[in-house]
Amino acid sequence: MKFTILAIGKIKEKWMRDGISEYVKRLSPMAKIEFIIKDEEKMPERPSPALKEKVMEEEGEKLLKYLNPDDFLILLDLKGKPVTSEGLSEVLQEKMVGGISHFSFMIGGPYGNGENIRKRADMKISISSMTFTHQMARLVLIEQLYRAMKIMRHEPYHL
Repeated sequence: MKFTILAIGKIKEKWMRDGISEYVKRLSPMAKIEFIIKDEEKMPERPSPALKEKVMEEEGEKLLKYLNPDDFLILLDLKGKPVTSEGLSEVLQEKMVGGISHFSFMIGGPYGNGENIRKRADMKISISSMTFTHQMARLVLIEQLYRAMKIMRHEPYHL
């Protein structure tokens, strides 16, 4: 089992990096984890909608080049399907039974995801109806992957 997390932007806060590291450590006995992180595109303070879309497309291209055509891509997107922890575990397990052992998760930049990423995604999920920073989404995702694996293995989840 392998999880690749493709994301835009560095994690600036130490506490967030520490949280991600903790869940990577906990998840490592169950799955290999790889991060591919690319820089955000520069954006003026008040960009036009057209410029936002252009930047989201450019950021998407930076990440899409790391995918193989047959990679299963799950996009974290505000417009994605809401999914519970149990639901994520079920999706992963169902896909694993179907022969998928490598899951790629993509998190766009501060303005979201371009249409190029949305078209490529095999599945679009929302981690919450609330809005999180793209950096916080990375922490929530890695924690939820750990939780999903614990659920799948019928193991208790304790902090």
